[in-house]
Amino acid sequence: MMGNDQTRLIVIRGNSGSGKSALAAAIRAARPRGIAIIGQDVLRRDILHLPDSKPSLAADYIELSTRFALDRGLHAIVEGILRDDIYGDMLRRLVADHLGITRCYRYEIPFQETLDRHRTKPNASDFGEREMRRWWREDDRLAGVEETIIGPERSLADTAAGIIADCGWASPLPNGAP
Repeated sequence: MMGNDQTRLIVIRGNSGSGKSALAAAIRAARPRGIAIIGQDVLRRDILHLPDSKPSLAADYIELSTRFALDRGLHAIVEGILRDDIYGDMLRRLVADHLGITRCYRYEIPFQETLDRHRTKPNASDFGEREMRRWWREDDRLAGVEETIIGPERSLADTAAGIIADCGWASPLPNGAP
């Protein structure tokens, strides 16, 4: 078991360019203290510099980082493409073992919309349509875990506010209080 009855675990999954990192940042900005963002891209690509394949050292590192944060009283947002076939077992363990409030979300946005969103990002030149098509997962449900779907009609602000409410947090907090 990990965390405590006061900690929150938020899992945000979806295709490349859907808005996962922006959503995690928006949630943390509304509650600026005590939220660790465990980003798949940062851990797998930037720190470990590994391909996204199975067996996955990145899945182990994400799990270790999430458990570390929650066991020390921090809230954790785990975000990334987080394919079920590579990361599913790890995510199911985190969901099953967390003592506090756990909420899971998955972006379901058409490919063209994710491509349009990607083009507005600062790292848009790092990869493009060809790579995004190769990574694309039409339906990647996390087996055995209830996920709330985020569609293209939801704004970033509305989605962040909804997740904050789902977690039982008031928003925004005055003076950045934890």
